[in-house]
Amino acid sequence: MGKETVHTDDAPPAAADYSQATVTDDLVFTAGQVALTPEGDSLADEPVDVQAEQVLSNLEAVLDAADSSLEDALKTTVYLADIDDYGTVNEVYGEYFESDPPARSAVEVGDLPLGMAVEIEAVAVRE
Repeated sequence: MGKETVHTDDAPPAAADYSQATVTDDLVFTAGQVALTPEGDSLADEPVDVQAEQVLSNLEAVLDAADSSLEDALKTTVYLADIDDYGTVNEVYGEYFESDPPARSAVEVGDLPLGMAVEIEAVAVRE
């Protein structure tokens, strides 16, 4: 099996030259998801917990479109504009990964696209 690209209207459209996710064999690689609604409205001015909720909802939608799910996530990477937001983001994250969470890295970065506070990407197995 070669590479397939994934698109869903249940998550924001790609804002540049990338796919929401790519799939090969039984692995799904998502693009980083930020706090945009599926219609493309920005939540950059919202508190980090509201942003994290939208980010994880987007990630869930992209994985679903790839015949996967958050439960199938093997690894996530959380990018934070401010590492002091780690605890707040972790609380929201825990609501989405209640049992058997994936491996995870969390890092502070200089800036995130569109002035966002959090971005999350995932690698998952396909059902």
